[in-house]
Amino acid sequence: MTQPPTYPTPPAGGPPPAAGGFAPPPGQIPHRYAVPPQYAPPGYPQPQWPVAPPALSPAGQPLASFGDRLIAWIIDTALVSVVAMVLFMPAFLALWWWIFAEMTRVNPDGTFVEPTPFTFLTDFLVPILLLQLVLLVLMLGIYWLYHVEYLKRGGETLGKKIMKLRVVPLDPNGTLDRRMAGRRWLVQYLAATMIPGVSYADGFWQLWDKPWQQCLHDKFAGTVVVKVAS
Repeated sequence: MTQPPTYPTPPAGGPPPAAGGFAPPPGQIPHRYAVPPQYAPPGYPQPQWPVAPPALSPAGQPLASFGDRLIAWIIDTALVSVVAMVLFMPAFLALWWWIFAEMTRVNPDGTFVEPTPFTFLTDFLVPILLLQLVLLVLMLGIYWLYHVEYLKRGGETLGKKIMKLRVVPLDPNGTLDRRMAGRRWLVQYLAATMIPGVSYADGFWQLWDKPWQQCLHDKFAGTVVVKVAS
């Protein structure tokens, strides 16, 4: 009766030998295989997958990611929008009531007063445009208070505080002041409001900016946004 072939016993901690061959010495992996760490038997060295180091600011702090900055911006925008709606609601209600009263005016005989092109311009269009201009100026003022006066105190707005982000000068020896915060505001809000497309270019600039991952308002102000522990 033919006996089955025998194979050499693999050394302790090593992989089983291939049919007809010998087991490789312990601690060596055949080059033609890449064994994932969770499946590697004892004795195999764990492969070291290359990991890109995090991008750092000139002061050595990790830079804020695009996703974190976007979420912080959404939080800040929602907060300021709610405050603006509360402040502006009386003005909108007063304008609506005034327009309604003008549109429902009647003559002594009971017929509705028909507006002429001139009265439509002076009684409706001009007041609406003036109100929009006033509200725009007030909105920019609210953004100044929040994104300049409040930001310069610690480099954080409420959204940045929630996402653990901080605005710091690009110069490690510098200090965030009203001038820097004001220059950020000029590009991020004033220029973005006045020039179409600036807000998109400003926000997405971080995705390809190297090495500090700055938006356009960061470049203009000489600042960078970093991730902090608290």
